Amino acid sequence: MDEVISPTPPLRSAAPPVTLGELIEQLGPRTIASIGAPGTRVAVTGTEFLDIADEVPDAPGTLLLAPSTASLSTARLAAVAAGAAERGAAGLAVKCSSDRIPALAAIAESSGLPLLRVADRISWRLLDAQLTHLLGEAEAPLAGPQDRGAEPLFALANELAEFFGGSVAIEDLSRNILAYSSVPGQLIDALRTHGILARQVPASPYNDDQYRTVLRSEGAIKYPRLGEEEPRVAVAIKAGALPLGSIWAIDAAGEGPVTPEQDERMRRASALAGAHLLDDLRAHSTNQRPREDRLRTLLTGIDLTGTEFAELGIPEERGAVLLGFDVPGAGPTAIAQLRSTVIRHLVLHRPDAVAVAHRGRVYTLFAAGDVDEAVTVARPLLPLIDRLVGEGTRVAVAGPTHRSGDVAGARELADRLLGAAARGAGSSMPRIVTAANVRPSLVVERVAELFAAAAELRDPALDALSEAEGTRPIVETLLVWLECFGNVAQTAERLDVHQNTVRHRLRRASETHGIKLELADERLAAWLQLRANAP
Repeated sequence: MDEVISPTPPLRSAAPPVTLGELIEQLGPRTIASIGAPGTRVAVTGTEFLDIADEVPDAPGTLLLAPSTASLSTARLAAVAAGAAERGAAGLAVKCSSDRIPALAAIAESSGLPLLRVADRISWRLLDAQLTHLLGEAEAPLAGPQDRGAEPLFALANELAEFFGGSVAIEDLSRNILAYSSVPGQLIDALRTHGILARQVPASPYNDDQYRTVLRSEGAIKYPRLGEEEPRVAVAIKAGALPLGSIWAIDAAGEGPVTPEQDERMRRASALAGAHLLDDLRAHSTNQRPREDRLRTLLTGIDLTGTEFAELGIPEERGAVLLGFDVPGAGPTAIAQLRSTVIRHLVLHRPDAVAVAHRGRVYTLFAAGDVDEAVTVARPLLPLIDRLVGEGTRVAVAGPTHRSGDVAGARELADRLLGAAARGAGSSMPRIVTAANVRPSLVVERVAELFAAAAELRDPALDALSEAEGTRPIVETLLVWLECFGNVAQTAERLDVHQNTVRHRLRRASETHGIKLELADERLAAWLQLRANAP
């Protein structure tokens, strides 16, 4: 039997392991630094996030990323480090203040586990993406960017086009075409031609579902011929869990499923493109909109692509909850400080969180399955905000939402919740406000809007009674009597008048002003109108 030679370049069989010291050197001191004396020559095989509420997992060669250790006591952190060392971890990455460094150095010395300090400005998601990229480079999936010339993405697109026989496009998350193939004789259709000329993916009814699926997939996906579109193979570009873009290749082979060789080629191309885009992201020169801009787009509901949740790393099945923070009378400086405080401490427990200042308030979005979960996350923030920003901050919780298009509605609900809380500030209004907390107020406000927009719903007799100065006591008596379910004695006690006075005013309302209160529906409609008019 003849030997079959695969066109795929073979992987190196014995790639040298990446040491912890090499990772630290490549990331640089502005990103991560070693704490204490333990050596950093230990080999690193991967990364994993560590939740301090759980047991330390078996982690031979794993660099543990611990976002939630800032609040731990020194003794508790020492126990975590000892457990990680016992289970073979390569190191423990934490964020800490400078005054804790001596204590952490002592922990590193006693446990024998390297401790790494992560810079405050580096998000945990970005750090994970950078580490995944550096560890992946050791496998040499394809020739590195330095071998590609001045335009590595174009060279990569051409290499894929030679393999697939069709046009290839490399895109960012905004569906801008960053690079495309130009191989003579490649199969190309009108859609791809238009996209290359415009450097932007043309609108299509299939786009949102396709991009959402691709960004959430771990491997290559095949889309069959759709109208004039040729069959396409697509793969997400990711660095760790951070989505960066996608690669689309027209498959000249036709409608068949993705072959193992095609999947391998696309995965390798994704790794290389991810390295290039990640370098751009670190240098702040990427063409992608940052995560904060994604959230601003969601808050306004304008120019949505439908893939925002996937790009933010939020699973649609679980959903996302929006928190709205409001500091009464806060100026721009306090709002900026509020946003910084919220994201800096929230991301320790929710690495997917993103926060922005918008119209005098701060909003943050993160994955959560229900309101109670979000309340639990928000509660520890209040004393911190009181101390660092100012007292009186309220938090509105809206959601969960499961689609990009629903976030703008959640923002509107959060604004209404904060408004209702502010108007009821003199009562026992909670500082974390949910729809359940203020539902009666929301109902009354919505009824007031309904009455204002539909004059036919209003009783003219009640309006006339409310507008006349001399009949205000009658209006007040009607409202209190209805709230007391028709109990004259309770009404008189609340108004501090005689019961006969109450009966006299009710008789005047009926006989002189034509107010009908005999039927339950009439009493309900009257109470709603009077309550909507009340200050």
